Amino acid sequence: MEQRGQYRTDLFVSDLKSFEITLSQEQLRQFIRYYEILTEWNQMMNLTAITEYDEVMKKHFLDSLSLVKAYDVHKKTSVIDVGTGAGFPGLALKIAFPDLQVTLLDSLNKRISFLNHVIGELGLTGVEAIHGRAEDYAKKGKLREQFDLCVSRAVANLSTLSEYCLPFVKVGGQFISYKSEKIAEEMGAASGAISLLGGRVRGQSEFYLPNSDIYRNLFIVDKVRRTPDRYPRKAGLPAKEPLAL
Repeated sequence: MEQRGQYRTDLFVSDLKSFEITLSQEQLRQFIRYYEILTEWNQMMNLTAITEYDEVMKKHFLDSLSLVKAYDVHKKTSVIDVGTGAGFPGLALKIAFPDLQVTLLDSLNKRISFLNHVIGELGLTGVEAIHGRAEDYAKKGKLREQFDLCVSRAVANLSTLSEYCLPFVKVGGQFISYKSEKIAEEMGAASGAISLLGGRVRGQSEFYLPNSDIYRNLFIVDKVRRTPDRYPRKAGLPAKEPLAL
């Protein structure tokens, strides 16, 4: 059984093979250190309800890396993770795929402090953590239509998430939402909003995380034209009054 200190890595490595991902020993060390910092800081602030090592490796780290089921992560890609929280999926993706240029956006400054600490501890470059709301940073002169890819594991309906996320994506880029449930009804309700925001639904990638009964769904939207200037609406409205619902 392969070990790193007191931590097993064999299960994580085996799960990653199911996604055709191979990490170096240094990358494995970085994931373990990330886990350690996560659990240390979690004692002082609420970052995650999941703290057991094997569960974090599967339900946070492996789940974040499941993006490979829907996107070619080996391209030189600029990525923004909206509502990144403790860095999932964006920071995990950066560790596994160092060539990605990653921006982590979150509205809670304490989380940004945590993320910056992890970035410094792991010696990562080409990644930045920004404190702010999506409604503000998606405006002209900020980060509007600057990214090849926007990802989000945030808990919100697809209409709301699309209004937060699509304005960040360049025409020709994609928005991918991580979901943990079947979303046929939600997709139908969101399709009008997505079109209004310059997107077109490509489809979804449904699967179970390796060696588990944990269902996952990556919902994929292509950015086919520029988002009208009036979107996103002012802070709070996308969640309070979702488009086309």
